[in-house]
Amino acid sequence: MKQLQITEQNARKLYKDATPEFKAALVDTFGKEFFSTKITDRIKTYEDACAELGVDTISEIDFSTSELTPDEINYRKLKTIIKALVGDWKADWSNSDQQKWQPYFVLSGGVFVFVDSDYDASSADAGCSSRLCFPTSELAEYAGKQFIEIYNGFML
Repeated sequence: MKQLQITEQNARKLYKDATPEFKAALVDTFGKEFFSTKITDRIKTYEDACAELGVDTISEIDFSTSELTPDEINYRKLKTIIKALVGDWKADWSNSDQQKWQPYFVLSGGVFVFVDSDYDASSADAGCSSRLCFPTSELAEYAGKQFIEIYNGFML
């Protein structure tokens, strides 16, 4: 008898569109809590985001010998984190009705501080890359607070 092995990442993807019978089999294998856990409860670190996507973490040592600057390294980390948080959602820049949220930061008294989340339906803010936007205010706020050090390394 052959066994089918499914990674956690693939199990979550399959679960979304699975038949009731297959969903039950997945729940039997991974547990009900595994599929009911919110993305913000699963993604607390850059390493969590990599695990969610099934990708390797970037090595700071490897990048230190390349020509990438620290802001470029942090940008790559943020792209990974955001991809894990938003899943298959993609910003549609031709759709002015689609809100695209991003964290908003200020430098206050020499300290990089998360202030709020904001959206712009038709353009990308110069202070935050268009690839770093979210479908909801809640996700933008979560990322801005949870990953403030990475944003700091990217923006400053």
